[in-house]
Order: sequence, then C-alpha cells, then structure tokens
Amino acid sequence: MPQFRISEAATLLGVSDDTVRRWADHGRLELHKDDSGRFAVDGRELAELAQQIAEAPERGGTSARNRLRGIVTKVVKDTVMAQVDLQAGPHRLVSLMSREAADDLGLEVGAVAMAIVKSTQIIVEVPKA
Repeated sequence: MPQFRISEAATLLGVSDDTVRRWADHGRLELHKDDSGRFAVDGRELAELAQQIAEAPERGGTSARNRLRGIVTKVVKDTVMAQVDLQAGPHRLVSLMSREAADDLGLEVGAVAMAIVKSTQIIVEVPKA
C-alpha cells in the first residue's frame, strides 16, 4: 500500500506541510512511521481526505462534478475573447471565454472563482519513481 511523506501529502492536497501536521494533531489524518522512521500518511487515507476536501458544499444545477475553487492570477482581454488563469491549489487552469462573459463575471486578478471541468475523456498516468 502506498505511503506518502508529509511534504508529498501536502503537495497532493494543495496545502502546506504545517496544515497536514495540524490535521494529524487534531485527528483528521493519521501519521505512521515509514520504513526509514519518517512520518507518512497511508495512501488510502490520503485519498479519502482528498475526496472530502474536493466535495463542493453546493452543487447548484449542474451535472459537472469536477469543481476547483481558486484565485484568478491573470486576465488577458482583447475586443472579443478573454484568457483567464486560475490557480486552484497546485493546479493552474486556463480558460478561454468571450470578453463579455469575463466582464459579466467580474473576473479580475485576485478574484475567487470556481473552475468547472466537464470532459468526456481524461488520461491518467503514474509518474516514474
């Protein structure tokens, strides 16, 4: 069963190492010592916590389940289109939309926004060790 060191778990959850340690101190996450004597998180437990964190409090009227809350880091507009960059934890998302839509949503650097991803195909790979 995979185990992740505190820094790896923090990166996967999009939080700081200190947050993972606080969660462990408060019983939200259990730390174990790995074979080298360092603290680690069980992969299955980490996956369960990631799912809890990712669940949106309100889904509204959409069938999309992949919702990422983040902060707008860049907005580039021309006369017709806009490019909006959103940082959601460790994930950078880029959306192309009409300028009118970006203006109507009030998207500007520093604004909080939700990226909703709807796709019929997702490719998953495992990084090399």
